[in-house]
Amino acid sequence: MTSELARTNFRKARTHISVGDHISTGSQAEIQYIMDNLITGSTSPNKRGEIEKIKEKSRVGEIAKVKPTKVDLYLEDDSGRRFLFDIKTAKPNIGSFKEFKRTLLEWVAVSLLDDPEADVNTLIAIPYNPYEPKPYNRWTMRGMLDISVELKVAGEFWDFLGGEGTYRDLLECFERVGTEMSSEIDEYFEKFKGII
Repeated sequence: MTSELARTNFRKARTHISVGDHISTGSQAEIQYIMDNLITGSTSPNKRGEIEKIKEKSRVGEIAKVKPTKVDLYLEDDSGRRFLFDIKTAKPNIGSFKEFKRTLLEWVAVSLLDDPEADVNTLIAIPYNPYEPKPYNRWTMRGMLDISVELKVAGEFWDFLGGEGTYRDLLECFERVGTEMSSEIDEYFEKFKGII
């Protein structure tokens, strides 16, 4: 569903793809340096700065074969900007954000090795806000993610894909289906009564 929605606003929309399998040792060292500083709190997340540092090292050193996590959703707009999303559950584990961040940085490095002038944006998407109507509780990611440019939650994500109002339209569809099928849904879950 995500790629179908995105095709209205992006010239390319693909799911579950690899962005490459090679990285420079210079980029690997820079990623480790960035991660070490974020983990110790020596620096704050700054995605634009991090990308520039990786870009400087994108072809420095040996070229190593790697197997980065597949991109859940790859988008490219008409100007060639790339958006690579790692889609996560509504309440990811705090400790997981170190690995999420490393994945985002590796996608940048692999992409820049292939095309040093690429405009690459790597993000975490959380399609659902369990705190609705309150804002998503983002404190768990502070210190690791540059929240304003590396995270899209609920409406931010769906409206980014399909345009303004997409999230509202999706919620209305789910509500309508839930209402129309409430007896079937109740009947299905009745089978599990006493088990759960």
